[in-house]
Order: sequence, then C-alpha cells, then structure tokens
Amino acid sequence: MKSSEKSAVTSVVRSFVLAPTLAAVVTGGVALAVVGPGPAAQAAQAAQAAPARAAVTVTITAEGTDMSGVVSSTRPGLCAADRTVKVFKLVDGEPHLWASDTTSLQGTSWVWSTGNTGTEGRFFAKVGPRSGCRGDVSPTIRVRRNP
Repeated sequence: MKSSEKSAVTSVVRSFVLAPTLAAVVTGGVALAVVGPGPAAQAAQAAQAAPARAAVTVTITAEGTDMSGVVSSTRPGLCAADRTVKVFKLVDGEPHLWASDTTSLQGTSWVWSTGNTGTEGRFFAKVGPRSGCRGDVSPTIRVRRNP
C-alpha cells in the first residue's frame, strides 16, 4: 500500500473514532468500510440516554446508644424505600461495619434504626447507589451512653 493510500485509510479510521460515519476507501483492490458511531460517540450517546440519578440524603442521630435516621430523596418511592443503611464505627480512624437496617415508611418518611447498640464512639451512616439513585454518607456523630 502506498503512503498516500495509508494516509487515506488513517483518515477514515480517525473519523470513525471521533464521530458517526459511513466511509469506504478502495485501495489496490481492498475495500475498507466503516459503518456506525465510533466508541467515543457510543459513550456520548449512552451518557445522554441514561437519566440523571436522583439525589439521596441519609441522616444519623443518636439518643444514648440508639442510632436512627432518615433516607430522603427527590424520588422517594425509588430511592428511599427499602434501602439498606449501613452504620460504620470509626476505630482508630478506620471505618468498621457495625450495624445495618432497611428503611421502612413511618408517616411520610423512610426511617431506619439500629436499636440499642450499647456502644459509644464515632459513627456514620451510608446508603449505596442503586439504579437511578445516588448514594450518600451522613456526617460523623459522637455517640455516648445516657448518664
């Protein structure tokens, strides 16, 4: 293949990667055809087709060593209902899974509770992402037994 032919093929391949194209080059009896969007265009199309994930907020409060909170969202039926909330205890600055609960509807709020853990320390709650929903991490709180 001559260098001018290689240059033409390279040009076609580059246009395939950058944008949707239909291109054909015939050189020395060999035909090269490229049809459809390239990988970059496919990724851009997928990003545009996926709906934005809804915001989610998880809170944590303590009354003595009972911890509880609320999961709220702009799409509560999808993003707050039946969510698993994991509660982590910070031990020497490292998070350790301590408890978990699934949200349940109380009035108009999706709530969770650990019950009485009997444990003091620094804790935070986390809810992971799910399809169509973001995840969230609560602020860290200090839990102390009631006097």
